[in-house]
Amino acid sequence: MPAATGIRISIDRGGTFTDVIATGVPGHDQPVVLKLLSEDPANYADAPIEGIRRVLSLAQKDEVPRGTPLDTALIESVRMGTTVATNALLERRGARCALLTTAGFGDLLAIGTQSRPDIFDLAVRKPDALYERVVEVAERVTMEEFSESRRPDPEKTRKALETDPDVVKCESGDVIRILERPDLAKVREDIQALYEDGIRSIAIAFAHSYVFPDHERQVAEIARDIGFTFCSLSSDLSASIKLVSRGLSAAADAYLTPVTRRYIDGFRHGFDGALEGKNAIQCDFMMSDGGLTSWKSFTGVRAILSGPAGGYVGFARTSYSDQDGRPVIGFDMQGGTSTDVSRFGGSFEHVFESTTAGVTLQTPQLDINTVAAGGGSILHCRNALFYVGPDSAGAHPGPACYRKGGPLAVTDANLLLGRLLPEYFPSIFGPKENEPLDMKATRALFERMAVQVKRETGKDMSPEDIALGFIDVANETMARPIRALTQARGYEPSAHRLAVFGGAGGQHACDMARLLGINSVIIHKYSSILSAYGMDLAEVTDEAQAPTSETYSPESLASLLKRAEDLKTKVMQRLEGQGITASMIEADVYLSMRLQGTDTNLMIQQPTDSDFAAAFNTEFKREFTYLAENRDILVEAIRVRARSKIHIADNLTPFSEARAIREGALAAVTPQPTKESPVYFKGLGRVSTPVYQLKKLDAGSRIQGPAMIIDNTQTILVQPNCTANIFSKHVLIDVGSGQAKTQAETVSPASPTSVDPILLSVFGHRFMSIAEQMGHTLQKTCVSVAIKERLDFSCALFDSDGGLCANAPHVPVHLGSMQGSVHFQHMLHSKTLKPGDVLVTNHPQAGGTHLPDITVISPAFDAEGKKLLFYVASRAHHLDIGGLAGNSMHPGAKELWEEGAAIISFKLLSEGRFDEEGITKILLEEPAKYPGCYGSRHLSDNLSDLRAQVAANARGIRLITALIQEYGEETVKFYMGAIQATAEASVRQLLTSTAAKLGPILEAEDYFDDGSKIRLKVSIKPDDGSATFDFTGTSPEVYGNANAPTAITMSAAIYTLRCLTATDIPMNQGVLAPVHIILPPGTIINPSPEAAVSTGNALTSQRLVDVILKTFRASAGSQGCMGCLSMFGGPRPDGGWDYAYGETVCGGNGAGPTWHGSPVPTQVHMTNTRATDVEILERRYPLLMREFSIRRGSGGKGRYRGGNGARRIFEAREPLEFSFMSERRTVAPYGMEGGEDGERGLNLRIMKTLDGRFRTVNLGPRSMFVLQPGERFIINTPGGGGWGSPSQAQGVTEETPTKKYHGRAAGSVAAWKEAQEGQ
Repeated sequence: MPAATGIRISIDRGGTFTDVIATGVPGHDQPVVLKLLSEDPANYADAPIEGIRRVLSLAQKDEVPRGTPLDTALIESVRMGTTVATNALLERRGARCALLTTAGFGDLLAIGTQSRPDIFDLAVRKPDALYERVVEVAERVTMEEFSESRRPDPEKTRKALETDPDVVKCESGDVIRILERPDLAKVREDIQALYEDGIRSIAIAFAHSYVFPDHERQVAEIARDIGFTFCSLSSDLSASIKLVSRGLSAAADAYLTPVTRRYIDGFRHGFDGALEGKNAIQCDFMMSDGGLTSWKSFTGVRAILSGPAGGYVGFARTSYSDQDGRPVIGFDMQGGTSTDVSRFGGSFEHVFESTTAGVTLQTPQLDINTVAAGGGSILHCRNALFYVGPDSAGAHPGPACYRKGGPLAVTDANLLLGRLLPEYFPSIFGPKENEPLDMKATRALFERMAVQVKRETGKDMSPEDIALGFIDVANETMARPIRALTQARGYEPSAHRLAVFGGAGGQHACDMARLLGINSVIIHKYSSILSAYGMDLAEVTDEAQAPTSETYSPESLASLLKRAEDLKTKVMQRLEGQGITASMIEADVYLSMRLQGTDTNLMIQQPTDSDFAAAFNTEFKREFTYLAENRDILVEAIRVRARSKIHIADNLTPFSEARAIREGALAAVTPQPTKESPVYFKGLGRVSTPVYQLKKLDAGSRIQGPAMIIDNTQTILVQPNCTANIFSKHVLIDVGSGQAKTQAETVSPASPTSVDPILLSVFGHRFMSIAEQMGHTLQKTCVSVAIKERLDFSCALFDSDGGLCANAPHVPVHLGSMQGSVHFQHMLHSKTLKPGDVLVTNHPQAGGTHLPDITVISPAFDAEGKKLLFYVASRAHHLDIGGLAGNSMHPGAKELWEEGAAIISFKLLSEGRFDEEGITKILLEEPAKYPGCYGSRHLSDNLSDLRAQVAANARGIRLITALIQEYGEETVKFYMGAIQATAEASVRQLLTSTAAKLGPILEAEDYFDDGSKIRLKVSIKPDDGSATFDFTGTSPEVYGNANAPTAITMSAAIYTLRCLTATDIPMNQGVLAPVHIILPPGTIINPSPEAAVSTGNALTSQRLVDVILKTFRASAGSQGCMGCLSMFGGPRPDGGWDYAYGETVCGGNGAGPTWHGSPVPTQVHMTNTRATDVEILERRYPLLMREFSIRRGSGGKGRYRGGNGARRIFEAREPLEFSFMSERRTVAPYGMEGGEDGERGLNLRIMKTLDGRFRTVNLGPRSMFVLQPGERFIINTPGGGGWGSPSQAQGVTEETPTKKYHGRAAGSVAAWKEAQEGQ
């Protein structure tokens, strides 16, 4: 039991420094604050123990010898956050462990979502698995009922429960069918082999164990009996659906918890009695969800954000006022690699699934998002653009000023500008670690960069201006995720306060606030150690979840709350077991709720009136801006979070002191500075700036900017026209409306005559941010699953001629293709368009890809409404626009009219008036005029999604208009062109170097399975870096739907050229500016207006990329298609279906001159869609996924081997109609430079005969068939081609890739970005 009183010690053990704050130290009225190196083996073995030793030495006024077990008599509690688990995950230094999973899914966690990490990297590299061995257990359960059924049969289910022992009703209310029970003797034999191999930690993840954990528990019991020291059950970690996420969480737990426990055991043994028995004290560790738990129950999977969570708690407790309820943005800028951004609006904001270091974790975490821009982020100038990060100088060598020969970093920029003063910075640099920061080295490198900038741009820039430019770029880099974090949730950044902390935060505080439109900055006096301070302010928590399957109603609510009470009892008992009395515990109840037909779950806390439905609707409308009528609300999980408030101090925020000053109770004073120092400000140059020491400032002091406020661990820059108010525990900066000159104010309103690399970089961020924010708006306001949850859309910004300026990298097949649509409409309507007009199109002859992808285009005018300035556009996939048998992508379609509504050009809005009647006729009536065809069956969804696209465009217009107001029309237009020119220059450089290496004429061809051919001849002019892509010789269009409109070729070209440049260039029309493309009419890549095209973007686009890569001799062949799978069930009398499902299937990627193809199948090239998790698939549809595995050996042999394909097996439980469109079932993925071809794909059906036998038939590359119950559909996707002679393969290693940056915290912003780029 903890002592009644004593020293409370809170510690944040970070990667570089360990921060310690101790309260209640005898003889010290104020908390004791210490900062020491996390690793210093010459002086101590463990930094937290060393910190506690120093605290006890101060308390006892006598030095406690190092190495002596510490006496706990004076200590009341120790609280700690640690990066031990985070570092083990990032650096792959966890424990040896094995995975036990359902047979058929041994490769499932490695395949994951099937998406690849970087859509533009031809060398696909997926993170290594955490487990070293896999045991597939022959056990299987599935859902007896499926949610998408329109005709459920509860009586049939009731009878099955009464008569069939394999049909079981779970605690959640779900009914499952046991298909196979595990052979426990065989399981024991397999697990024993793991034990004898030295493995002591295992993860167990079986399909549907979140509702039926029995099989996992049986296997775990055997493992514990054998002697395994740690068993992680996926069903214990999470009550949520998704086998991949839950399984990866269990694997991470098995990988990290032994490491975490080893560290804790070592830490405990630094005390007398190892914190047990009479020496026991309250020793808690911070979890990722912002709560503390006892050292006895701290696990690796809950420790990933242990340190950052302390910072979140710290700013939430010290910067938020209940009185005005104004939310706070947390801005934690480290002196090292990164910055963490987060939000607090009165309650902790959590995410329940996130990805860290390539591992998806299904566990509660605070919504903290890491951006790769910190004090150590390296500064680059490439192609006249300034870049900050994502690579970091680290601690060794560190920034240039650290005296270890390091590169220029953000810290150097602040030093050169005078924002850091070496005399106030620790002298810990140089060979003997006793020298100050090195200004001379920093200036020398900036002077060298000034020469580079002059050479590349012709512009003379001083080192100071370059440094200031990099600060602007860093600020823009950090502002983008903050905008995403707030605006994606329906909040405006300007409505927040900005809480700034971390070692480098104070130098950027005012700049960031102005950039985001925020007028109030809060900096706590412990801001540089706020993570440690947050530990002292945190609550001890515990929580539990249980799955459920209920349609929300007053009747179901009663049973839900009863189950919640049972959970509440469990978690309260666990907290009481940590020595916390029941009277100190509070518990909150949450329901995980979603609308029928969507995948978006919201975690709703129980309101005071227990009306969860009203609370859900309020939250749903705020986040998504609409309410869906006549849809059931489903409840999928019950969550209880219990907490104990301990050590929460009063008056943590500055607002009561601020009121006292305003009311005259506390006098405002103007202090005298310690000194003055020159600081370089934008538009002002060097300004003699007062320097104040924070410890000498009294509460009530008011400091007018410019000024610097310094203490032992931080520097705060108060910009001109800002005011810093000093309080007892805070600095509160009023940014206000008065500002120093912004970047925009330093720009002449006249048209620029030369490119400023700073502005070029800033505009690059701003243009892309506009496209991203358009995407946020579209995703929020649409209703269809394809757009809202699969994020199958793209948004872009265009110049006044329809030229692409910025296209966020959403769907690869959309990249650049919208330009054709916008330019087509520009040529038709530019002279007659008026403000408020909005155009819509989807026709292949008007720049479309296929008909379901509808493009909405909005022109923007000047303030007078007379001059057309630019366009914005959004393209989104509408699942239903009519077509043959009501299917907009019918595999049997041969004419365009069979694929639904085709729109050359339609004015959706005329001067702001929405033409609902006209668009209804197009979507509903026009398709139905053709034989066998229907109009859209989901017209209301179409109309809602079109309005959402209009809203997204309107947001884009507002943002670009604000940019024009800020910088001026001529400047914005100039930099639109400059951004395009930058991309063009990169491609010209690529083409010139290619001609020098391979010659000016390059040729290649490849064949489809039906014998059709794509032929390409590239002719490069080395003198100017231009090229002609001539597709003459390509086969005629096909009488089917694999024809590709010209926009598809443009997308394939822009995607491939972006891959070949291998640099982060802007995605705009400049990429194609040096290229003249010849597409002979009537060919498969430039078909006639009547030709069907629905799978042209799914099949032909991939073959186009392969041919271009083959021509440039850049990569061997890939699987060559998207593998389009569609399934329909529940036939209706009107010819439609009750439910439908579709996705694309991963395969092998080609090897290259320095890399192997991925051993794990992934999506390739023009798609990056995610696979539907097996548990979601089987919950929704009468379908079993029997296998999803790696097709080992399918990659072509070579010096570098091709990537492996995949194998998927589906089994029908009811009659289901399947269609599958694929390629490379006849023509193999080509090898290059002597490499062997990849294995061809193979599509099989195992079908029943009339006499009950089964026969296996080859379906060929494209087929449509009805799968009867018990029949199986087997997809074997192709492997990638190999590169180089197989005889050269022995001993070959890949070229070492650039280390990929992994942020320590990946919250909702990262999840949204991954989902978008995972299309």
